[in-house]
Amino acid sequence: MERKDVQERYKWKISDLFESDEAWEREYAALERIPDVAQFRGTLSSAERTAAFFAVTEAYEGRLMRLYLYASNRQNEDVRVTRYGSYFAKVMSLYTKYAAAVSFAEPELSALPEETLKAFAADPRLKDYDYLLSRMIARRKHVLSAAEEAILAKAAEPLGLADDVFGMLNDAELDFPEVLWEGKRMRLTHGLYSVILSGKYRAARANAFRKYYAAYGKILGTLAATYYGNVKKDVFYKDVRGYGSCLEMALDEEDVSRSVYDNLISAVNEAAPVMHRYMRVRKRALGLPKMHMYDIYVPLVEDAELRMSFEEAFELVLKGLSPLGEEYLSLLKKGRDERWIDVCETDGKCSGAYSSCVYGTHPFVLLNYQQTTHDVFTIAHEMGHAMHSYFSNRAQPQAKADYKIFVAEVASTVNEVLLLKYLMRTTQDANLKKYLLNYFLDMIRTTLFRQTQFAEFEEKAHGMAEKGEPLNKDNLSALYLSLNEKYYGPALTHDKQIATEWARIPHFYRSFYVYKYATGIISAITIANRILREGQPAVADYFRFLSGGCSADPVSLLKIAGADLTQKAPFETAMHEFEETLGEFEALL
Repeated sequence: MERKDVQERYKWKISDLFESDEAWEREYAALERIPDVAQFRGTLSSAERTAAFFAVTEAYEGRLMRLYLYASNRQNEDVRVTRYGSYFAKVMSLYTKYAAAVSFAEPELSALPEETLKAFAADPRLKDYDYLLSRMIARRKHVLSAAEEAILAKAAEPLGLADDVFGMLNDAELDFPEVLWEGKRMRLTHGLYSVILSGKYRAARANAFRKYYAAYGKILGTLAATYYGNVKKDVFYKDVRGYGSCLEMALDEEDVSRSVYDNLISAVNEAAPVMHRYMRVRKRALGLPKMHMYDIYVPLVEDAELRMSFEEAFELVLKGLSPLGEEYLSLLKKGRDERWIDVCETDGKCSGAYSSCVYGTHPFVLLNYQQTTHDVFTIAHEMGHAMHSYFSNRAQPQAKADYKIFVAEVASTVNEVLLLKYLMRTTQDANLKKYLLNYFLDMIRTTLFRQTQFAEFEEKAHGMAEKGEPLNKDNLSALYLSLNEKYYGPALTHDKQIATEWARIPHFYRSFYVYKYATGIISAITIANRILREGQPAVADYFRFLSGGCSADPVSLLKIAGADLTQKAPFETAMHEFEETLGEFEALL
């Protein structure tokens, strides 16, 4: 289906950003002349000049981000339209020039005495920047001189090439063979591999699994060298900025306590026997004498899809999220009725789903809605992101509105958990109930256990490189296989090919990102359970979290909603939820 064939009510109202392409082009022309920030160089020693600098840069950045969002969203409507690809490239180039122009500011401010920065943070003229300034105080020992920071800024592009090389290898140059699927010879792709692995034909799954990893095996040495280059980049930054480890550096960037990461690794390792039990249950449910890695993605319950129109799905989401109260529901309806959402899959449209927002606008949500259970949950998930942005933008000044990546998946997953629990509580269909329990088990397995396995791999690989041990295809594969065996246990046949799974994970090129998925679902389960148990007081606290933006560190904001990740309780709650859900599922087998 072409975009022109979609009813307007199913398209986001992009004119809320710019009325037309011509309006975008006029704004771009106006912003091409970057504000005169050089006038502030060497003068940021007074609160007055610092406040003036922030005022100029904040105004410019707000307009620049609106340009970016329009170009990005228009490009994603139809990637075949070259105009919007050009718009996107132009705005990114402009952003790079602007970032270079203002790069003197952080080193200059960080070089000030701590007492001066504390006085700035307490000055009413800089109240919107108190958290930013507090972070500068905390990180000042890791900021280099202006000249050194300028060198690092220029080095960022070549040092980031490992990610580009991996992307080219993984997305364009892997030599995937053909496979037989649904009676047709088709070239194996990442997308088709996922479809086959969740399909019911075991021979097809096994064949795709072997051929998929055989393709990686042909260039495994190159991929190992590429990943090693990425890890060495992290070690370089760790060394020059004076951190004890790459993990310490990554946690500091998000303002997250090391205890949070340690609690995660500890809790998941302690809960490994429950995952091993789930693997035994899965093996029994599938009736397999041996269960292989290519068997763990196939659904255990068939013919239980929620097939409904977008309107019906949205109404179901509203019912599932009713514990959040009328204000939240009215905002969801506002988003639907005022066309924040781009609903339909069309030719050339970006795949997947996302929510995007810049300060001063409403969120924009991209979907590719199909009548499946997964897509119903995707509505709840993406609208959770949208509401987080809406609440933060409404409550915070621009400088504090953009929440940290560490909490980015919390609101979306709270919505999924609430919807899931509503459906499990209200359905009279035993098969659907069993399907939903399995859906929840696999959500926890993939988002919590699997991402923590990835995080542990990253920590150990970086630790090896920090000690001067080169990374190669043999020691990386041996490390990954040992972790796979630890996480999934003896009920699973750990096929030799799975040892090389590390080579295909794009997130490994955004080091220490994946653990945030795990802490996100742990926080979401804790918060959702509290909302269902306590009602309005818990909802009020949750709204305070949603409204927090980056007004404080993300761990402190989560504490407001009842998820204190510096303690073991949230982790134990999530593990108990997994074990309890598994027990319910077993009882229905």
